[in-house]
Amino acid sequence: MSNNVMGNFINNQIVKSASSRQAKVFNPATGDVSLHVSLSTVEETQSAIAAAQTAFETWSQVTPLNRARVLFKFKALVEQHSHELAELISSEHGKVYSDAMGELTRGLEVVEFACGIPHLQKGEHSLNVGRGVDSYSLMQPLGVCAGISPFNFPAMVPMWMFPVSIACGNTFVIKPSEKDPSTIMRLAELLKEAGLPDGVFNVVNGDKESVDVLLTDERIQAVSFVGSTPIAEYIYATASAHGKRVQALGGAKNHMLVMPDADPSQVVNSLMGAAYGSAGERCMAISVAVCVGDDVTDNLITKLKTEISTMTIGPGLYKQFGMEEEPHMGPLISKEHAQKVRDYITSGVEQGATLVVDGRDFVRKNHEQGYFVGPTLFDHVKAGMRIYDEEIFGP
Repeated sequence: MSNNVMGNFINNQIVKSASSRQAKVFNPATGDVSLHVSLSTVEETQSAIAAAQTAFETWSQVTPLNRARVLFKFKALVEQHSHELAELISSEHGKVYSDAMGELTRGLEVVEFACGIPHLQKGEHSLNVGRGVDSYSLMQPLGVCAGISPFNFPAMVPMWMFPVSIACGNTFVIKPSEKDPSTIMRLAELLKEAGLPDGVFNVVNGDKESVDVLLTDERIQAVSFVGSTPIAEYIYATASAHGKRVQALGGAKNHMLVMPDADPSQVVNSLMGAAYGSAGERCMAISVAVCVGDDVTDNLITKLKTEISTMTIGPGLYKQFGMEEEPHMGPLISKEHAQKVRDYITSGVEQGATLVVDGRDFVRKNHEQGYFVGPTLFDHVKAGMRIYDEEIFGP
């Protein structure tokens, strides 16, 4: 048992977990264990729900204007602590610092949207929709809502969920990825500093055991999830079967169609960022380019090979390791996931695709234990190959 063990955030307090189960949190750039995180018990997850349920009675009665004021303060605090938050993201997820700052910016856009809730939550009123009949609608909070967020955007995806929910008068319980839990715990502290009352926002660290409580507890009214497609299907089926509103976002396989009259330089610049940004660990990554014409294909491959050869790959927090310039790409989230991506590359070769650039053997000097995979490029990929049919979630 490690002394450096992360617990939960319940009722505006960091709460030590009684669970005997723990998961290791790694620095993907070095392979070192940075801390351990408790995998909460059923009872601990239920206590977070109970705190949120109690808080709902009063938070739902707070005026939209005053709820928005808390979010305005939260927005300012996130901006004030953006450097610290970006470093947390980089140290546990591995993405480069500028990517981490970009993630925070995208999350803050939703916070800014939620700050407009006094106007956004207005209902509608239509006169004389029928003879002697008027129609009106009201927007009212649901109750306790839950979020289950993935490892690849530990700040942005939660901020897609809880700001709007809280602004509307709901209370919230979030279960972040156990691979990079520190960012959401820090955001919880900033919400408290912004004046959010006890129990309105709670963090439960855990795994499937905690998730299943959130999906089945009758006090949870709505569930939001982002992650892999098989888990999204499980989340949707289980939570909806228990009468909850559910949004479950799964994986993707995004295509770029390259026409003969497209500007080659613009295509390459766009594709480099879309394919290799955040090491390809995002559902919006463009992993397939479909070229119209052999000449377009050959030209694109030539230019991509040139750009890939100039890419630098290294730790996201590059200054801490004495580097002067930020690398273009960092490591993958875990040793297991890096090997999974390498296995995909091998399967592409075995199934007949042409491997133009091979990232399997990339090793970063002085970071030999880091979870690095180099940028990879295939040609002659066909439907039916695993690298085409499945989401790789790598560069």
